[in-house]
Amino acid sequence: MPLTDRLVDLPSEGYVFHTSWPLSSADIDQHERLSVDGVARYLQEAGAQHLVDAGAFEAHKFWIVRRTVVDVIRPITWPDTVQLWRWCAGISPRWCSMRVRITGDGIDGQPGGLIETEGFWINMNMETKSPGRMEDRFFEKLATTTDERRLRWKAWLSQQPTSDDGPVFALRHADTDRLDHVNNSIYLQALREVFPEAGALVEHPYRLVIEYDKPITYGETVRIVSEWFDHETGPGMLVWLTVDGDVRARASITPLAA
Repeated sequence: MPLTDRLVDLPSEGYVFHTSWPLSSADIDQHERLSVDGVARYLQEAGAQHLVDAGAFEAHKFWIVRRTVVDVIRPITWPDTVQLWRWCAGISPRWCSMRVRITGDGIDGQPGGLIETEGFWINMNMETKSPGRMEDRFFEKLATTTDERRLRWKAWLSQQPTSDDGPVFALRHADTDRLDHVNNSIYLQALREVFPEAGALVEHPYRLVIEYDKPITYGETVRIVSEWFDHETGPGMLVWLTVDGDVRARASITPLAA
């Protein structure tokens, strides 16, 4: 299980998109830090802006994410301004791995926060409801930052929960997106429910990995199931979002390797 794989570094050449905005008070947790669901919203916004910048928005409007990796190295605290760099770390004609580095400018002379992320995104053809081929021009533009052009999907998380006993996570109509699925940032809101139990694990640098197995839709009863496990970097936590015992998403929270 490659939970310790290092994310590729920011390239010195090729097409890297950059954007920034003030950290919103709506995206912070009770400690005034950028929350993990806030990170998910920022990744979506940066992705949309990136498509516009690349001249690819009209042809590539619909994407689904299969996996998101979030390395919280130094929390980003409010108020601050976030800087985001987005580039391709691996690509195939219908999907790609997109790296996003998020930094805080820092406040009152203090160093800013640092969060490294990577997402496995699939370009969707909404007529066929299946993965769609990217336009050649867009493909070649993204590929300027990677030599990996035969990217394949391989799950990192496969463990099954030992029970379906966990608290219910209530859904709202507002949680759904334009595909009528629960937005991926809402899954991260559900994961935040285990953070008090995780304790010191999320108070130090940590890696959160979430893989989206099947969509969740409004009206389904979602349960949050969690278990501790032994990981090579230290005690970690596995989390599942289930519906009637069916796993819809899997996640892990582990200490970040030095």
